[in-house]
Amino acid sequence: MAGLSIAERFDRTRLAAVADWLMVAVAVSLPWSTSATGILLVLWLLALIPTLEWPELRRELVTLAGGLPVLLFLLGVLGMTWADVTLLERWEGLDSFFKLLVIPLLVTQFRRSDNGMRVFIGFLIACAALLMASWASAIWPDLPRSSQNVGVPVKSYIVQSVEFLLCLAVLLYLAIERARDGRWTHAVILFFFSMTFLVDILFVSTSRTTLVIIPVLAILYASRQFDWKGIVATAGVCFVLAGAAWAASPYLRDRVASVFSQTEAYETEHAVTSTGERIVFWTKSIRFIKSAPLLGHGTGSITAMFRKAAIGETGVRAEVAANPHNQTFAVAIQLGLLGAAVLWAMWVSQLAWFRGTGVVAWIGLIVVTQNIVGSLFNSFLFDFTEGWLYVLGVGVAAGMILRQFDAARAGAAATVSKT
Repeated sequence: MAGLSIAERFDRTRLAAVADWLMVAVAVSLPWSTSATGILLVLWLLALIPTLEWPELRRELVTLAGGLPVLLFLLGVLGMTWADVTLLERWEGLDSFFKLLVIPLLVTQFRRSDNGMRVFIGFLIACAALLMASWASAIWPDLPRSSQNVGVPVKSYIVQSVEFLLCLAVLLYLAIERARDGRWTHAVILFFFSMTFLVDILFVSTSRTTLVIIPVLAILYASRQFDWKGIVATAGVCFVLAGAAWAASPYLRDRVASVFSQTEAYETEHAVTSTGERIVFWTKSIRFIKSAPLLGHGTGSITAMFRKAAIGETGVRAEVAANPHNQTFAVAIQLGLLGAAVLWAMWVSQLAWFRGTGVVAWIGLIVVTQNIVGSLFNSFLFDFTEGWLYVLGVGVAAGMILRQFDAARAGAAATVSKT
């Protein structure tokens, strides 16, 4: 029996190591391939599940930050019972909620593992490779690419700019920290590296959502690091840099100006534009929520609601959407204000995970913040890459934070016992 116990423990240790490396592989694949990420996630689950112990997992599930994602998923399951759509549509609607179950699994995994930083480094390396491919695509537009946009080798410009923004925010944070420590060579290298991501965002390919998130992250950093004078100074620097970027980048000016031109085209000509679509989708979404405010219309009901609302309409108002381009609306249409309240409680509780200092807390904080801000204009949690970016960033960073907390508490207990 003792030999069997040792063998089981060895197998679990080996499987845990495999699960760690598979999660690194998931992070590397995420910027590049949806299918590879899906396959690796299945392999990761197969390796991780045998290593889990119920007391460890329950410890995360009973917390707000770890339990609310599961509660939101369970609401999605219950929402299938009152949805007035086909069973297939209900299952397709529930599919958007499944990834939330991974958050407590990742927290459990990286609370006991010291390989969490490898996941983030793997993601950074993958994005660095994507950055080089982006510049190559911008310089040589005839190079093969799966995206319709020049400078976007794979996936979409929204996904790419979100990924690059996360890398920019982390590298710039590290550069400032190295400068504070007097390690100027490292600071300069990290600053230069971070600027390569920023230049791609401003001159090659970006989304208007990313342009909104950038100043929010700048203010967030300043509020955590400086007093009010530092916040004002940071705002001034950002204003100057924004002015310089505006003057130097016709692409940036075109992206910002398109908001106003598309809005005018929609209002005067009822033209089909991305801005006009959002206005229509949001207006209809509010009407849908008002008609079933408490529990919503059920899981998988979004497309059906837009299909009914499009009857007799023309132009952009006749479009049938599966995505209202707002995460709160996407949840509230299906699960009512109850579901929306759980969603926001989840976001707020997970922000609290990362109220400390250090690069890991900063990574977790910017992942949650960009998801909240970006979800005002998109359904980031329900989108594949943006949703998994959130799940991986929050789960791994939270596990690392809690591991540090456990180590500090154990050290304090050891000190007390000695005295």
